[in-house]
Amino acid sequence: MSATLMLDRQGFGLELRRGLFEVSVDGNRAGSLEYGETFEVPLEPGDHTLQISAGRYASRERRFGARDGEVINFRCHGAMAWPRYLASLVSPGLAISLKRG
Repeated sequence: MSATLMLDRQGFGLELRRGLFEVSVDGNRAGSLEYGETFEVPLEPGDHTLQISAGRYASRERRFGARDGEVINFRCHGAMAWPRYLASLVSPGLAISLKRG
C-alpha cells in the first residue's frame, strides 16, 4: 500500500506572490500548483521532504514521515502581506509559506 500527500494552495486575502508553484518531493519535481488548486501524489511509507518553489523563490524544506494508508496534508500560499513580500525580495525563503495541517 502507499500513503498520500495532499497539498492545498489557499490563503486568506490577496496572494502577492502569484503564478505557478512547482512541487518537489524528496528533491524531485512532482508537479505544479495554481492558486486555489489541490495537488495529490502517492508516496511510499517512510521519511520524505517537501518544498514549493516559484522561480528563485522557495519555501523552506519540510520533512515529514508517512505511514501506510496515511494522508498527509500541507497548505501553501505566496506572501500575503506587504512587509513579508518586500522582505522576500532580499530573503527568497520568505516568499512562500508551507505548513502542515
